[in-house]
Amino acid sequence: MIMTDKMIRTMAAGFVAAAILGGAGTAMAAQPGDGISSEMLGRLKASYGNDASNKALRNALAGNAIDVLAVNAENVGRFDNHFTHRVKSKGITDQKRSGRCWLFTGLNVLRSQMMAANDLPELKLSQNYNFFYDQLEKANLFLQGMVDNAGKPEDDKMVEWLMRNPLSDGGQFTGIADNISKYGVVPAEVMPESFSAENTSRLNNLLSLKLREDGLELRKMVKDGKKEKAIADRKEQMLGEVYRMLALTLGEPPAQFTWTRRNSKAEAVNTKTYTPLEFYKEYAGNDLKNGYVMLMNDPTRPYYKLYEIDYDRHTYDGDNWTYINLPVEEIKEAAIKSIKDSTMMYFSCDVGKFLDRKNGVADPANFDYESLMGTTFGMNKADRIRTFASASSHAMTLVAVDLDANDRPTKWLVENSWGDGANNGHLILSDKWFDEYMFRLVVDKKYVKPETLDILKQKPTLLPAWDPMFQLEM
Repeated sequence: MIMTDKMIRTMAAGFVAAAILGGAGTAMAAQPGDGISSEMLGRLKASYGNDASNKALRNALAGNAIDVLAVNAENVGRFDNHFTHRVKSKGITDQKRSGRCWLFTGLNVLRSQMMAANDLPELKLSQNYNFFYDQLEKANLFLQGMVDNAGKPEDDKMVEWLMRNPLSDGGQFTGIADNISKYGVVPAEVMPESFSAENTSRLNNLLSLKLREDGLELRKMVKDGKKEKAIADRKEQMLGEVYRMLALTLGEPPAQFTWTRRNSKAEAVNTKTYTPLEFYKEYAGNDLKNGYVMLMNDPTRPYYKLYEIDYDRHTYDGDNWTYINLPVEEIKEAAIKSIKDSTMMYFSCDVGKFLDRKNGVADPANFDYESLMGTTFGMNKADRIRTFASASSHAMTLVAVDLDANDRPTKWLVENSWGDGANNGHLILSDKWFDEYMFRLVVDKKYVKPETLDILKQKPTLLPAWDPMFQLEM
């Protein structure tokens, strides 16, 4: 009998299992004294000390959320709404029950610029339009990835990662750059939000299920020696099914549209017909691929180095995202220059940490978990990253900074995409919180020091798609 690779792997796994359960059993067996004995349990119970203070805390925690009782009353109201430098903006967006923060953030940066440069009273761009093409492009990225990696076994790390992540509504700035450069933008009224655009989970589940099925079929076609033309044709058929699912749930994107431009007094200026790319070039025209740089603060890796994330892109023919790793103080310098020049920025962070949602303030002193729980939480930023305790989770638009008499930042302001709320839909970030939970900032190159831009000439260190630092922003 001819032994296939799969049969060999199966037999090898059996031998390993037998070794663990049999002759090598002592290596995996429980060691005396390593479990929780009755004596140890007694000591643990004694250490708790069910005294009056603990009883009071237990009673309080039985009927209240931890964050309610952990609120540091001394910190409430410490941050006001005054900022020495602020970029003007108008109109708060709401991503609803979707993971499209990256898209909302990118479009919010652009619309602010477009309003200022063209004397527009207000402008909201269609997230639904760009989301349609984002999902279609991600579907192709996954399917072609399955073709490209068809020669690898199913338990290969890349194949496994692809199957775990066929598609999502999360993303990051390179998705903005590739999407808009290829498809342009349209005003919100041209392609309004749909229910599935605002509530993406079911559509995401169905698309992912279909893509996984299609991915298996494409892998089989490659293994069976099908011609490249046949594989490409079948992939296109699959993408046609994805297109139909997107068109049914999101609507079909317009090829062109007619729009009336108004000035800041809401007076009609002209009416023209545009393609989405023509509209973008006329009202913005930014070179999103070459005019910006992503700055990262990742203390687990050397600073002043260039890094690239493998397969971390939104389109197959797009770019993996590349970033310069810098100390946080240098990132702040670029951010302050941009804000002083009335230019918003794409900003991402670990938004859920120490966030007082009611008051719209993020600060490490907001909650005193240590006093409540009678312990310490002492990891620094690098330790939190290494242990998967913290990573970038959400993108927002950085719009303001408050500087003290020595020109040092005390707090920051971001425009969020969670609708109206505290601070008119904005979050106030203390400078200490910025240090600990800010990860990425996308800045126009003109605000970055030349010696920092020279780092872009380095050959980037390639990191795997599954690196712990790199999560999609939702």
